[in-house]
Amino acid sequence: MADTEEKSTSRITGFFSAAYKDFGLPRLIITGFVLFLFILATIMKMDLTILISDSLVRIGMNGVLVLSMLPTLACGVGLNFGLPVGVIAGLIGAVMSMNWNLQGFAGFFAAIAIALPVAMVAGYIYALVLERVQGQEMMVGTYVGFSIVSAMCMFWLLAPIKNPAMIFAIGGQGLRYTLTLDKTFAKVLNDFLAFSVFGVTIPTGLLLFFGLLCVLMSLFYRSKAGLAMRTVGSNPMFAKSSGMNVRYMKMWGVILSTVLAAVGIIVYSQSYGFVQLYTAPLYAAFPAVASVLIGGATLERATVGNAVIGTILFHTLLTIALPVTQTALRGADISEIARMIISNGMILYALTRAERR
Repeated sequence: MADTEEKSTSRITGFFSAAYKDFGLPRLIITGFVLFLFILATIMKMDLTILISDSLVRIGMNGVLVLSMLPTLACGVGLNFGLPVGVIAGLIGAVMSMNWNLQGFAGFFAAIAIALPVAMVAGYIYALVLERVQGQEMMVGTYVGFSIVSAMCMFWLLAPIKNPAMIFAIGGQGLRYTLTLDKTFAKVLNDFLAFSVFGVTIPTGLLLFFGLLCVLMSLFYRSKAGLAMRTVGSNPMFAKSSGMNVRYMKMWGVILSTVLAAVGIIVYSQSYGFVQLYTAPLYAAFPAVASVLIGGATLERATVGNAVIGTILFHTLLTIALPVTQTALRGADISEIARMIISNGMILYALTRAERR
């Protein structure tokens, strides 16, 4: 009897030990902090349904951008700090769709259809640049992202678009800093099959779209090309000796990441309700990098589960931390300061944990 109880206790202990090791201390700490914020919000009698609804929206609208980090990690290029390259491609597709006054799902999918070839070409050029700086891809990618955003500021000013709703009223040329999507494809995914449960609004279409891309990415990882890409990333010498084209697989990893970033910014914009141009995409890579690292990804191993977990933890924390902080400090408007401290603190924490999982 005692032996049976001891074995049962040993199994339970082993299960929790394995679960703890798999989940990791960083994610456990962040999860505990998120739960603490929810408890604090309950004590202060805040509306939890709004906080949960906003968190679900933030998870869906940022999920694809986080997912775009996986291909470059899989192929051995590292974290894609050049994410603005794909973001710019997506913004071009969104702007062209708006210029043609396409509405609803027609406008949304038209934006994606326009962005895809632009992202593939831009991703190919970006991959050629990274190929010449092997070992320094992340640092160079950061400067490539900053450069493309600055260069596109001139394009947005000189773009041959005459739609009065999109250009500056004074001068009649140059796209505005922020373009509203109310009359085109704002929230088409959020509102698709949306429903409420106990006051919590579920953005069904948004979460389904994110889930679909997660499934497709998982299937790709299990395909011949996906396995080859991961082999190249984990052991390039073995992959080369096995007859795999290392250069080819790395280039496709960068291109796929750029394409996902283009789709991700369109999903983000339709959920946000606005398209932000000029310097807005400058730091688009950092929240995505922080999310995937917090989710448990490393430079050697990154899965779809890491992206999903990281997106949930990072963006739920960002969503609920600001209103809880503002409510706790009544009369002090420090929302922007709190946002910068929390978001950049989380990014810094994620980057310092990158090599310790």
